Amino acid sequence: MLSLHQLRCFLATYEHGSLTAAAEELGYAQPSVSEQVRGLEKTLGVPLFRRVGRGVVPTTLAETLRPYAEQAIAAAEEARRAVQSAVSLESGTIRFGMFGAARLYAGAQIVADVLERYPGVRVELIGQHSNEVQEQLRRGHLEAAMIAVTSVESEGMTVIPVARDEIVYISADPSRLTSPVTASRLANASLIMPETTWRSSDSVRIVLRRFLHEAGFNPQTRIEVEEVETAVDLVGRGYGDSVIPRGGAEQLIPQLAPHVGYVSLRPRQYDVMAIVHRKGAVLSPAAKVMIEVATRHIQSIAEPV
Repeated sequence: MLSLHQLRCFLATYEHGSLTAAAEELGYAQPSVSEQVRGLEKTLGVPLFRRVGRGVVPTTLAETLRPYAEQAIAAAEEARRAVQSAVSLESGTIRFGMFGAARLYAGAQIVADVLERYPGVRVELIGQHSNEVQEQLRRGHLEAAMIAVTSVESEGMTVIPVARDEIVYISADPSRLTSPVTASRLANASLIMPETTWRSSDSVRIVLRRFLHEAGFNPQTRIEVEEVETAVDLVGRGYGDSVIPRGGAEQLIPQLAPHVGYVSLRPRQYDVMAIVHRKGAVLSPAAKVMIEVATRHIQSIAEPV
């Protein structure tokens, strides 16, 4: 019979391509992980990995099994959290996914509000980028999250848009802020852009690529950085301009670069924030609390949708 223990060992091995690395992640001895994977292969009657050198390569049958294994682990985690939350909302742990920019807008206030309502709980805000948070949702490590999205459709997920934040052009040069920035001006700007690791899938960059491509231009950057704080700081030092959500500009410019200003794009462009959870998930009381508090705060800062 299949067991959750076997499936966890299978997924860790699949992800790392190594039984040794899987054992390190799970905190087990390597022979124990090997035994669990062999037991799963025996139960299913199929090979799941091919041994190659010191690592392993998943077979096509492993590819077939993977999403079902993730769903089973996620369902078990949801069941555990639901029961624990029902009996320990007053003193348990509330975990909620939130991408970096959203935490800039309201992260501290969200935690404060939850603790005011439930002073005995432990709160965790998880994630640096929307893609990372969504992956944790998919794997069942989180129940729900607020992330930036480019579409209301996401396989296996329920996506509920709650607010939109205007994307603005920021600069330390007042002459560049006298009128909204067109695609032509943006294409010729010396840009400093954050989220370089996620450049291909970052929601703001996707919006900007569409904005430029529709006008026949290609996006170009002068400086790539990870943190939006670093981008704002560099703009303040005069090394270039940037394009970031307005909420982030209003939070960071006064702290990092008080002489920097911002202006809209023409036509205006928006980053959409949404509550996301797995389709069909029964949300725990703790998750519902975080969704309610996070939505209220984001909608007080960005434009509700």
